[in-house]
Amino acid sequence: MLSSRLYRAIAPFALVASLAVVAAGCGSDDDSSDTGTAAATAAAETDTGASTTEAPPEGEAIKVGLVTDIGGLNDRSFNQLANEGLERAESELGVEGRVLTSKSDADYVPNLTSLCQQKYNLIIGVGFLMAEAVEKVANKCPDSSFAIIDSSQEGTESKPGNLEGLLFKEQEAGYLAGIIAGNYAKDNGIKAVSSVGGQKIPPVDRYIAGFQAGVQSVDPNIKTLNGYSQDFVDQSKCKELALNQINQGSGVVFQVAGQCGLGALDAAKEQGAQGIGVDADQAYLGDFIITSALKKVDVAVFDTVKAVQDGSFAAGDTVFDLKVDGVGVGETNANGSKYTAQVDEAKQGIVDGSITVPDAVK
Repeated sequence: MLSSRLYRAIAPFALVASLAVVAAGCGSDDDSSDTGTAAATAAAETDTGASTTEAPPEGEAIKVGLVTDIGGLNDRSFNQLANEGLERAESELGVEGRVLTSKSDADYVPNLTSLCQQKYNLIIGVGFLMAEAVEKVANKCPDSSFAIIDSSQEGTESKPGNLEGLLFKEQEAGYLAGIIAGNYAKDNGIKAVSSVGGQKIPPVDRYIAGFQAGVQSVDPNIKTLNGYSQDFVDQSKCKELALNQINQGSGVVFQVAGQCGLGALDAAKEQGAQGIGVDADQAYLGDFIITSALKKVDVAVFDTVKAVQDGSFAAGDTVFDLKVDGVGVGETNANGSKYTAQVDEAKQGIVDGSITVPDAVK
């Protein structure tokens, strides 16, 4: 059975981590870095004798460790969002946080094990590619709670009793982005749109499947091109794929490849095509971003930290979808804002069950 927290309500909220803090984290080349927001604030007050004007965060001062995948904090999407969720927990819940950055998949087990040895109360692995490592370490570290983003606890062989899977219906966000892309292509005589995936893994394919279905629901005659870089870091690989797609007539490029995907968006910008961001709202990259397909990893991280702190953490899977505002689309540019009504209609259809979105690429 799924976790008791399955489909819990998630209230929209403003991101509390400033861009300056995020930029500082992204610029680090260290293998690990303490986020330490609460500790740094306390130290500064001790040195100066100043007192804070805000009430101290309530709750047990637990320790939370976050292990990134190889995309690192400078991916401007997936890992960055996880870090923002941790920073919010530091600020609002008073937890002690630490981030360990993985340079390769060989770093996963050592990073997770290090946090276990340091007796962190909650250890979070960021991404499907870390699933096997998280399962292995969770079984060896029963006194800590673990969470894995984009992978199912119930799908593991051993089903650790201290592990929660944080899953998203990326296909629903992809579908809404596809509605925008399809309408834009139809209205502008564009014959094709495209997607650039990183590695061919379930979360990536769910985004792409939803995107293609959304486009086809608008006009089945629009071609949906797709390719995989098999890489989440090297931007040149994604850029090359996107340029090839644009040469084949694509007028909208959807990146689903983390840091690598920034290269695909760069290609769209250079060639005058529209771009679609992923995971985080990537409208800041320029007005060529027609929209972004969002999944609220930051919310999932914050909620999981809070659950460990208040004792409601439970093993199993928790799913974030449109019903609980766990996925969606971001800011739209002038081209995309014309289709707000169509997006709202599609969203309602998904929520009420009249629209079923596929989760596998054909």
